[in-house]
Amino acid sequence: MTDFTAERERMVARQIAARGITDPRILEAFRKVPREAFVADDYRAAAYEDSPQPIEAEQTISQPYIVALMIEAAELDPADRVLEIGCGSGYASAILAELVDEVIAIERHEALARLAGRRLEELGYENVSVYEGDGSRGFAEQGPFDAIIVSAAGSHVPDPLLAQLEIGGRLVMPVGEPQQVQKLVKITRIDEEDYEQEEMGAVRFVPLIGAHGWTETGERADPRDLPALIREAAEPLPDLDDVAFGALFDRFGDARVVLLGEASHGTSEFYRARAAITRRLIERHGFTIVAVEADWPDAASIDRYVRHRPHREGEDAAFQRFPTWMWRNTEVDAFVRWLRSYNEGRALGDMAGFYGLDLYNLGGSMRAVIDFLDEADPEAAAVARERYGCLHPWRENPAAYGRMAISEGFGRCETGVVEMLRDLLARRMDCMGEECEEWLDAAANARLVKNAEQYYRVMYYGSAESWNLRDTHMYETLCQLLEAKGPQSKAVVWAHNSHIGNAAHTEMGMVRDELNVGQLTKEKFGSQARLIGFGTHSGSVAAAHDWDEPMEVKAVRPSLAGSYERMCHDSGVARFLLDLRENADDALIGKLLEPRLERFIGVIYRPETERWSHYSECVLPMQYDAWVWFDETEAVTPLPGVEIAGEDETYPFGL
Repeated sequence: MTDFTAERERMVARQIAARGITDPRILEAFRKVPREAFVADDYRAAAYEDSPQPIEAEQTISQPYIVALMIEAAELDPADRVLEIGCGSGYASAILAELVDEVIAIERHEALARLAGRRLEELGYENVSVYEGDGSRGFAEQGPFDAIIVSAAGSHVPDPLLAQLEIGGRLVMPVGEPQQVQKLVKITRIDEEDYEQEEMGAVRFVPLIGAHGWTETGERADPRDLPALIREAAEPLPDLDDVAFGALFDRFGDARVVLLGEASHGTSEFYRARAAITRRLIERHGFTIVAVEADWPDAASIDRYVRHRPHREGEDAAFQRFPTWMWRNTEVDAFVRWLRSYNEGRALGDMAGFYGLDLYNLGGSMRAVIDFLDEADPEAAAVARERYGCLHPWRENPAAYGRMAISEGFGRCETGVVEMLRDLLARRMDCMGEECEEWLDAAANARLVKNAEQYYRVMYYGSAESWNLRDTHMYETLCQLLEAKGPQSKAVVWAHNSHIGNAAHTEMGMVRDELNVGQLTKEKFGSQARLIGFGTHSGSVAAAHDWDEPMEVKAVRPSLAGSYERMCHDSGVARFLLDLRENADDALIGKLLEPRLERFIGVIYRPETERWSHYSECVLPMQYDAWVWFDETEAVTPLPGVEIAGEDETYPFGL
């Protein structure tokens, strides 16, 4: 076998070092990697010539100097993780493997990817992984990367690649038309939003073929970028107080269930938009159930107010526990007052009610079940007191019960709460009058107690089980409401995007095995369920830094580059509705189907760790049927903590 050691030394000295590449680590890497092992047998003798060489699949291996130039520009540290796009023969991958901890290489030609992988394995490079795929999309699942090197020329630097750079990361790539002289650019990510670019001279590379590059015929994959496609498809929204705002959502009026999301629990525009849409669905399309991500007993006091039912003696004011601002705010207050006014003078069966789906108010639910049975069946009430007595010591701090049950290894109170629910459900009755409303309330509370007992036990395992139990509880409560109100009943759901967007098409479902209300509802009702997500780019939000800490009005950081939110912001449309159903533009849906980051802010917001604590990868058109966008938003306004003078004593937000 020919010894190419002398040719390698000559290549390093004359082609690389003599042209200004002086980094000793790079020069040593080129001395060690046998270039002749990465070319076809017919070209081994020419492996060290100062020019590109043909390889399989009608591709080329780059000139040694260009490989060295791109690697030097990437400013690699030994601990770096590098994404290489257009791995070709695997030669540059081997050089990189000599310099950094890990190399992820992508090659679109299956035969080349397989051959490169075999060569690298035979040479003992265990820190390189080669994948077949569309390099223009990058490799989000493995990112972010300290450096990205692209050995193919695109019409531009693809947004997914920019988004997959670490802060401080470097990207080196040729940009320009196929079969023409291109420019080599280096991009450095300064922070989450800003990038610096410098040009490094003229080069000539094969085209980057893929969704964010060129087609096989040499055309741009799509001359319109995603923000332009969004701009073309977006339906601008009128002012929130304009009746035309709600009218735009008439298209969803034929559904059985319309789920309205929010990207945070503290944004005014999300609450006001949901109120406007819900008013329209109630007035024009026969919706009578407003089911919200709130605890059943708290929402029940609101429901008694809006449906002109008597206040329950001794009942606490609604929503007194953290996070109080989530429902005790001026935006919800205005909607509750409207709902009461709408119901004025209507028969009970024609009124629109306000119901909670969540399971956190354990004490309130136990009390509600006992209050119902005290009037309906005093003997059963005594049984309920005995069964719930097990949980009574933890009614105000159910998490403590969870800790106790885990340490003892069993659910001490499980049997009693299950039997209580079973007995209540056995009392099923005709749901056309006041008696049914009280039974429905008691049955929902009994289900909450049963599920909360299990939830607080499993939450300490830190797995998907607690999330799935909670969302399954909310879904079952929604189904209970629809069933109780009859086959013609229709519901609007208000909940966070993480609950109403189909989890099967998000990182929640694809990685963590979590399900949610949106997924379960879609599986049951199909096209009769419409999932509508909401998003924003920047502004302010009401949130806390940690659980049970005070609410703050926090600045929302501008959305991350490459995220769905940044694409919407870059469209230049301040607020819009994007219908994502079957009749949507194919080019738009095609680009939206590429997984991207989406932001989720709950009652906790930590801007300093936002990328990791508030973003998750999703597939927007599979997650939602429609997307509502407000580019800049404001925090909700919490209600004062005292009753307003002159209020009806039954007003639910009074103390």
